[in-house]
Amino acid sequence: MANGEGVYGLRRAFALAGAESQLLSLWQVDDFGTQSLMVRYYENLTAGMGRSEALRQVQLAMIAADDRYSHPFYWAAFVLTGDWRSLSE
Repeated sequence: MANGEGVYGLRRAFALAGAESQLLSLWQVDDFGTQSLMVRYYENLTAGMGRSEALRQVQLAMIAADDRYSHPFYWAAFVLTGDWRSLSE
């Protein structure tokens, strides 16, 4: 990865390695907030949601929660690239 490529270079490396999609953070994130987000994200995936919809629903749930994880710092860093469909498609 060339100097200055950042997230783009990492995303590209995973795509070239064969990953259909990548869920990446744009900045350093809180461990516990990320754990909460990822557990719910994978629950949504296993329930049959598409990858982008699974992330969207988790982010909306975190916004609606009345706790510290409702702040955008905890959920807005995550972006999905690649295939947006469910894992079964």
